Amino acid sequence: MSRGRWLLLAVVSALAPGVANAQAGTTLARTGVYFESYSFGNGLAFNRISELTIPVSVTQRFGNRVVLDVATAFASATSDQQGGGRIEHSGFIDTDVRATVNVVPGRLLLSFIGTIPTGATAVPGTTIPLFGAAATDLLAFTTPNFGTGGGFSSGFASAFPISANWALGAAASYRQGATYVPVTGGSALIPGGEIRTRIGIEGPFGGRGGGGGGGKYFRGAVVYTTTAANDIGGGEQSSIGDRVLGYVSTSMPLGSSHLSLYGWDMRRLRARNEADSTTLAVPRGNVLALGARLEKPLGPNAVIVPLLEFRHELTGGADHMELLGYLLRSGADLRYRLSDRATGIIQAQVAFGTLQDAGTRVSVVGPRLGVLLEWSR
Repeated sequence: MSRGRWLLLAVVSALAPGVANAQAGTTLARTGVYFESYSFGNGLAFNRISELTIPVSVTQRFGNRVVLDVATAFASATSDQQGGGRIEHSGFIDTDVRATVNVVPGRLLLSFIGTIPTGATAVPGTTIPLFGAAATDLLAFTTPNFGTGGGFSSGFASAFPISANWALGAAASYRQGATYVPVTGGSALIPGGEIRTRIGIEGPFGGRGGGGGGGKYFRGAVVYTTTAANDIGGGEQSSIGDRVLGYVSTSMPLGSSHLSLYGWDMRRLRARNEADSTTLAVPRGNVLALGARLEKPLGPNAVIVPLLEFRHELTGGADHMELLGYLLRSGADLRYRLSDRATGIIQAQVAFGTLQDAGTRVSVVGPRLGVLLEWSR
């Protein structure tokens, strides 16, 4: 296995996914449209949340040393209230500009990300419920955040072999957001800095002789994130506890198809200064996801990918967290090679489950539909 393959572990699972995408050509461009909508049973403040997203991204390689990514999207979200009202928001989200530099080939990557505040900043207080619902990990909207005041991130990724076919990768990054006013007429928010570290391992398994694994492959990673308190003015602050995320996946051939199984669990700990009367603390939480994907060729140009995913979320500040909800999502992606340079993707999924709020459980169901076009040269 080459040094580039070792380093790919740290890149893909840590700081620079654009590098892997850019390997097929010097330039890669993506755009499309996604629509997702959830309907809720009686008992919540809203009966439907819908979101339309039009993403745009371009990845440009400069030799073997530098990759530049630019990504943004236009998003439109609505929430239909139980009383008949509607909350709406439309506009561009923030624009990320990422530069990844291969400092030591096969050994060390540096990543620099500038977030341009092209998205929503000072929004009316009436839209806050919409933003909060869209950001829920359980529902997993395509656009969970509509904008901040911008910011800057930097980090590194490195990897090295630990055997003939296995690799260990590590990465770390730091992000500092810019000061902005989140609510119209409110105080300025000064974001706290965020540190994220990751360690991962990958390699083939289950093979006989030669260590090839017979096409079976394993990936695993642990991510630890800590964020300093945000200054929200008036002598108060908002705080979120440290987060620990574990991820594992395995892939294997299944006849002419390829099966991938994955799972991840994110634990949000109690905020350190939760007991302080001047602190608005995000409650503890735990999100679990388990899923499967089957890539099945339909011919020389088409691949269909049936998928199934289960999500479960707990939250609460008490000694025992309570159920926020669970969601089962099923559907398929159809990838079709339109030409040597272009690929089209059609996505059709449906999700159903349960949400709980203040002891009230309601049903939730809704589709996710998407069309994506990729072009490379």
